[in-house]
Amino acid sequence: MTPHLIRLRARLVQDEGSIAVFAAIVAIALLGIIGLVLDGTGKLRATERSDAIAVEAARAAGQAVDPASIISGKAVKVDPQAAAAAAYAYLHRSGATGTVSVSPDRTHLTVVVTGTYDTKFLSVVGITTMPVTGHGTATLLHGVQQPQ
Repeated sequence: MTPHLIRLRARLVQDEGSIAVFAAIVAIALLGIIGLVLDGTGKLRATERSDAIAVEAARAAGQAVDPASIISGKAVKVDPQAAAAAAYAYLHRSGATGTVSVSPDRTHLTVVVTGTYDTKFLSVVGITTMPVTGHGTATLLHGVQQPQ
C-alpha cells in the first residue's frame, strides 16, 4: 500500500458514522413537523365541530319564541329562559359545554362553545391539550311585510 492510500484511508475512517448523526437529527425534525401538522389539523377539526354545535344550539334556541310577541304581529322575540334551556339542552346532547346569551331586544342569540383538543404528538413535549372555542349566532327576523 502506498503512503498516499494510507493517508486517504485514514481520512475516510474519521468520517465513519457522521451520516448516522445527520439522519437522526433530520428524522427527529421531520417527526416534529409531522406532529405539528397532525395536531394542528386535529385542533382545526375540533374548532369546526365546536362552531357547528354552537350554530345548531343557537338555532335550537331561536325556536323558543315568545307567543305574546307572535300574536301581536309586531315582532318575533324569544322567551329568554326557554331559549337558554333549549340551547343548553342541545349542548348537553352534543356532549359540549358553553354559554348562551340573549340580546336585550330578544332577537339575537349567541352561543359560545368551549372545549379542549387532546394532542396526539405534542404530548411528547408536554403539550397535552389545546383550547377550542366555537361561536354561533341566530337572529330572529319578522316575516314578510305587505307592500304599502
